Amino acid sequence: MRLFDRLYGFGLRLIAPITIAAALVHVALGLLYALLTFSWIGRRRRDSAIMTWSRILLLIIGVRPQSFGEPPRPGGTQDTDESPGSLLLANHTSWLEVFSIAAVVPARFVSKSEIARWPVFGWLAIAVGTLFVERGRRHAVARANQAVAERLRSGQLIAVFPEGTTTDGSRLLPFHANLVQPALDIQAPIRPVGVRFTQRGAVSRAAMYIDDMNVMQSLWRIVTAPHLTVELHWLPPIDPPRGRHEAARSARAAIAQALQLSLEEQEVSGEVGAVDEPSDAEPGSAPAG
Repeated sequence: MRLFDRLYGFGLRLIAPITIAAALVHVALGLLYALLTFSWIGRRRRDSAIMTWSRILLLIIGVRPQSFGEPPRPGGTQDTDESPGSLLLANHTSWLEVFSIAAVVPARFVSKSEIARWPVFGWLAIAVGTLFVERGRRHAVARANQAVAERLRSGQLIAVFPEGTTTDGSRLLPFHANLVQPALDIQAPIRPVGVRFTQRGAVSRAAMYIDDMNVMQSLWRIVTAPHLTVELHWLPPIDPPRGRHEAARSARAAIAQALQLSLEEQEVSGEVGAVDEPSDAEPGSAPAG
């Protein structure tokens, strides 16, 4: 088995340039399709296209998604009852988590405003309906909260990485709580999502996007990692909390328990100053979500 894995890994490294080229072509085609069609096709068709595109991307780069639990479904109108969408709170170790979640559920993501200015990935984020937050400005947070509430009310799934940065996956940072408030205001379900990358059942660092790594280095590590799997743990909605900080703590504790991670004993932050920021990464290197 060990010899086979070595040979398999060597083969992956041998074809890695072709794999990366295929992934970049897929990104370019996805961007072109989004720019040409998303302004006039309906939401269901957009959602289906994004999910299919994300699944194909994972297939190209050799990542197998594996779900545990029941993924959330978008809300909507059934007879005379209207149900809101769910707010998804996930841990964050890699930019790949965005496409891993999007391959399973039609979620829209919340990201820092700088990503909108990044080449290719920023354009793609805009095309697929990402909500952008300008860090450190209260009026911008208020506008983002209003937009999140409107989308939840319309039945959409909204995904947030409340740690505000990527980590090495060994622990959970305190969750920023500001973007939880819209879900509380309209009584939308809050679903924790635990994400973990593994190889043959063991936790893998191959997909982690931390320190000064750029997107090409990250992509190389991913496509040359044998048997890379992304586990998506869809956890039950948290009990109705008394406030946003309690909601953030409850979601964080649920993810930590599901992934057997340690918690840093700090107060849950209410700031959005670091929403979706890669750890120590250079601007423009890759989106972290």
